[in-house]
Amino acid sequence: MVYRMLAVDIDGTLLHSNNKLDRRTKEAIEFVKSKDVYVSLVTERHYHSAMKIAKALKLNTVMITQNGAFIASSIDKPLYENRLNPELVNELVESLEQYDCHVRVSHERFSVGNRVRQKNELIAKMTIGIGDPLFYPVTFVDSLGDYLLENSIAPTKVDVHFFDQEEQETALEKIRKDYPQVAVSLSGEECEIVAMGASKAKGVQLLANQLGLSQEEIVAIGDSNADREMITRAGLGVAMKNAPAEVRKVADWVTRSNDQNGVSYMVREVFRKQLRMQI
Repeated sequence: MVYRMLAVDIDGTLLHSNNKLDRRTKEAIEFVKSKDVYVSLVTERHYHSAMKIAKALKLNTVMITQNGAFIASSIDKPLYENRLNPELVNELVESLEQYDCHVRVSHERFSVGNRVRQKNELIAKMTIGIGDPLFYPVTFVDSLGDYLLENSIAPTKVDVHFFDQEEQETALEKIRKDYPQVAVSLSGEECEIVAMGASKAKGVQLLANQLGLSQEEIVAIGDSNADREMITRAGLGVAMKNAPAEVRKVADWVTRSNDQNGVSYMVREVFRKQLRMQI
């Protein structure tokens, strides 16, 4: 099979656990590009943060960001955007702020979150890496609900970090029951909420359609439950060794972990013998 597109997740896949991009991974992406394979980053990150990685990889292709809710090669001209209704966001935040959690409303240009009274190291864990303040303005307020009443926002995603597992389960059960307009994905203590219809898998399909490619011509690689559908739909679905068991189970192939340069290993094995093809 000739593969003409590589859809690759960022965190836990491209990046090591220390959030660094290895030289061998950069070389692997260059190698794939030399085969005229279209490379797209597919991530839960916001556009500016994903663009930082794209520049390091010398990519100027369409990126699927915010878990598929914002797809673009230019922030001013998105190929696709699926926003949460401002009134719905107000209700969601009001409901979430009844629990012990940090809530962040994420727009592609900025983010607003509620302040939490927790240990310093826990605050750092929540905020570092999500906001990227140098590239993406982040505002913290005492009451996110009050802020949204005065400032109407139609975000692409709402991020929630719960401090208590029981509260997390109760809150998510309520959200799924009361708000069928949204899709909820969970990774550990982190919860991501997007408008129904937005997902990494649907984003990859939309981009493939734009490029005139079939799902069979796509290699998709990721490490989280948010990547699971993308992996199952692709012609070759690859899971990282560090992915949860349920994700590894549905993959066609499991590569090495992100700290063992799993992406570059997969690229060598899959694309080494493939001839140059033009899209």
